[in-house]
Amino acid sequence: MNKLENKVAVVTGASKGIGAAIAKYYAAAGAKVVVNYASSKADADQVVNEITNKGGIAIAVQADVSQEADINRLFEETQQAFGTLDILVNNAGVYLYESIETVSPSTFHQHFNINVLGSILAIQAAIKLFGDKGGNIINISSGASNTPLPTGSVYSATKAALDAITIALSKEFGGRNIRINSILPGVVETEGSHSAGFIGSDFEAKLVANTPLGRTGQPDDIAKVAVFLASEDAAWITGEKIVVSGGIYGI
Repeated sequence: MNKLENKVAVVTGASKGIGAAIAKYYAAAGAKVVVNYASSKADADQVVNEITNKGGIAIAVQADVSQEADINRLFEETQQAFGTLDILVNNAGVYLYESIETVSPSTFHQHFNINVLGSILAIQAAIKLFGDKGGNIINISSGASNTPLPTGSVYSATKAALDAITIALSKEFGGRNIRINSILPGVVETEGSHSAGFIGSDFEAKLVANTPLGRTGQPDDIAKVAVFLASEDAAWITGEKIVVSGGIYGI
């Protein structure tokens, strides 16, 4: 049985990594998926091709989530293609670990504009398409919101803000049949974590050594939880911060 049969989902930042995995898992579960990307058109098209080659339905839509005009266009194209919306996954994000001495206004605003403002703008647009039937929002946060690491002050602050938004909106949306939850991944092996130098580093080795399940996460680990939260199996879950990290906590 397809848990997301006939649902329509927008996944932001879905050209790579966790977002791409969620898009593919949603399509496999029966959803029609909008694969959002900021600049990686070829990667987004590849995700769409993988979905459609397996009999799924997906389109790619370019939009910078920090730009209101782009967000409006993203959801307008979603409505034109599929008529409605049932699920929003706020996955688009940036991260840069740097000492507090080197934090600049530009990097600060880049983090908050994409990770926080972008999610708010997407939520505002999504609830218009949800309409009276309600919907489901999943924010991809980070374990760093609970356990900030050195040099991660700004990034961790954006994810803590996102979690606060999740909890506050769960109370605003409760009477409107809209559920909203956060997923807090641990370190996951993606293109981003490779380019940031996490994978293969002493830092990764320390994390794995302190992870009860003894490995770095994979995008599929997060995507499976995202399917659960978007499905009726999670019908009585809202306002939660769900840590998906192999058991590591407090490192």
